Amino acid sequence: MGPDPRPVPDPALVRHWPLLGLVVRTPRLELRYPSEGLLLELAELSTGPVHPPETMPFAEPWTDVDPRARGRGTVQHHWRERGAWSPEAWGCGLAVLVDGAVVGSQGLSATHFARTRVVATGSWLTLARQGEGIGTEMRAAVLHLAFAGLGADRAESAAFEDNAASQRVSATLGYVANGDEIHRRREGAGRLIRLLLTREAWATRRRDDIVIDGLDPCLELFGADPPPASSPSRRPSQEGPR
Repeated sequence: MGPDPRPVPDPALVRHWPLLGLVVRTPRLELRYPSEGLLLELAELSTGPVHPPETMPFAEPWTDVDPRARGRGTVQHHWRERGAWSPEAWGCGLAVLVDGAVVGSQGLSATHFARTRVVATGSWLTLARQGEGIGTEMRAAVLHLAFAGLGADRAESAAFEDNAASQRVSATLGYVANGDEIHRRREGAGRLIRLLLTREAWATRRRDDIVIDGLDPCLELFGADPPPASSPSRRPSQEGPR
């Protein structure tokens, strides 16, 4: 991946909101906490096709609204997460970039993370880039942030039973079925399969080619532990504890 041509967030603003400096890099893509410029790109992307119109992969059918409202809703969603953030309850929506282009969003969220060590993931990917393995790669990246960076013990996800692509991603990464529920879906209802990935299962597939930058100043915001003082020296912007 070449250098990012976008302007670097103002260092003074990053000091106040260090999430703006958070980046997770894999050989194929980057996850970035969105600056206003990246948020605009996400909003524009969300107005295009995210899935075939006859399907609905999301428990909240946000893609059913008019494209203009969809873009506005994308901006509002990220602003809402940012404004409501606290160490006790947070949602971290990250822009997904492939070869410098925004292709989707990968979310990570938790409630009382300092006590539970449980996170949840959710994502969307523009329809034009589906089927290329990007969904698996972006989930692997955010799981590395959760387990290697934040010290999570469990990661949870969910998918409707007919969403084979999402279930394949989860199976590839080591998730197992963890119950189900009947969830409202458009004008009807659907079976939502809950999925669980434990730290032990993730560790058997842990990758050594994923790098986290800018995490240490964010740990307090996540309710995560600071790196142990006795840990080997490392770049301050790389992995957190565990």
